[in-house]
Amino acid sequence: MASKGFYIGLMFDEAARAHGDAPVHLDQPLQLAPEDGTSLTVQALADHVRRLAAKLHGAGIRRGDRVAIYKTNNFDIALLAGAVQRIGAVPALLSPMLDGPTVNQLLRRMGEPALITDRAKLEAVPLDLTAASKVLLSAGDQLPGTLSLNWYNSAPEPEPVVPEPTEPAFISHTSGTTGLPKLVVQTPDALWQRLRVQKLVAGRTWRRESVALCISFVHARFYSALHMGMSYGKPLLISVSTDTDVVGPMFAAHRPGVIETQPNTFVAWEVLADAEGQPLSNVRYYSATFDAVHPRTVETLLGASKRARPLFFQLYGQTETGPVTGTWITRRSLATMDGRCVGWALPGTIRLRVVDADGNRCKPGQVGYIEVRSRTRAITYLGEDIRFRDQLTDGWWRMGDVGFTDRLRRVHLLDREIDQIDATDSTLELEDELMSALPELREIVIVADADGKALPVVCTRDDVPLDPERWAAATADMPLAAPRQMRFDELPMTATWKIRRPELIRRLQEEGVNA
Repeated sequence: MASKGFYIGLMFDEAARAHGDAPVHLDQPLQLAPEDGTSLTVQALADHVRRLAAKLHGAGIRRGDRVAIYKTNNFDIALLAGAVQRIGAVPALLSPMLDGPTVNQLLRRMGEPALITDRAKLEAVPLDLTAASKVLLSAGDQLPGTLSLNWYNSAPEPEPVVPEPTEPAFISHTSGTTGLPKLVVQTPDALWQRLRVQKLVAGRTWRRESVALCISFVHARFYSALHMGMSYGKPLLISVSTDTDVVGPMFAAHRPGVIETQPNTFVAWEVLADAEGQPLSNVRYYSATFDAVHPRTVETLLGASKRARPLFFQLYGQTETGPVTGTWITRRSLATMDGRCVGWALPGTIRLRVVDADGNRCKPGQVGYIEVRSRTRAITYLGEDIRFRDQLTDGWWRMGDVGFTDRLRRVHLLDREIDQIDATDSTLELEDELMSALPELREIVIVADADGKALPVVCTRDDVPLDPERWAAATADMPLAAPRQMRFDELPMTATWKIRRPELIRRLQEEGVNA
């Protein structure tokens, strides 16, 4: 059977042909077209992608060129990525949260790509522009050593160039929780394999609902979610900000029936359950990507919906593979919810096993290392192919997580391999228990201190002091060191709000904490 492909360079036109008048509501205007305001249509998005493709072609970007996109956080990142791929070049998306030295290293690893950025970003984060073959500004006045895309407003629109299904067409990067992010090379075929199972689910769920997305624009998952969000002609909401003061009024005004974001953002949005205007009251489906979600958060959000049978979908996966397991939670199943259970391997594309240290398959209930064999996997780490191959054993990809399968073949996620602590079976399970026991917690991260003991780092809502008596009562039977309280905005995080635990440990050590 011939390979199919998912092409972000074509998806805007495809959606516009079917539902061009469908409304798209943004929380802030496009940085490259602020005159459009915050209420657009799918057709307007497609028009922007075509015009941007013409400008990029006029600037000399051609098939096969690598084009890094590192700019101010805005939905126009997605339009620029689509425009780059539309002319056959390869978009390489870098999180706006990355610092300058990290970006400089990644640009060099790409081999002097073209760079799309904006004046505000360059003024905020000085870069070594010699690491790029050319620097194109999507917004703002020209700076020395840069070219403005607006110089090419009159460039003719080229015909779309479609990459082969198995050739590199999209580069994203890992979260960087353990150090310098890895550049993950994706193909249209692998992205299609990720999308097709999700489309089967969306056809039964998203089809009838307005959709709200608040996902990192540099993550591959955003583009499959965006594709599905534009597929059915329903209103689409896209938020750059995770701030409840922004998304709360936006959701109250437009009443989304589907909301997708990362798990830690859902934790922050618990306060919307009782917010003015009931912003979550019309939600039929919540969808969390990347990681397991705290049971307290799921209970709060399902309780906020006024729909008869709301569902909470949970997907587990990583940048290299896309989603590999999935499950759903209802109000009825909350009573028996296991926060560590991330569901079943996605049918048709994913095979999953748990193995011991010698590579032998584990029995149900036996803890080991999670591996998958998948048609959705990326093809390499750019410039680090040996490192990529080291995670493969006879085609099985090591996820880097520890867990087990039960007798129903559901996967239970216990810890990242690098985050294991001898003093406890699962730091993640302890975190779930404490989040449920102490509603005042905004976040808790358990790391190993210098003595190998489990050290809890806690953040409270509104940064109120942690109540020592409540903490002592909740942790009486837990093998924990004394807690270290921090402000939430002090935690080192990735673009998807994952906690960078090695960096957190380093900071604690600098402060003299026994970490």
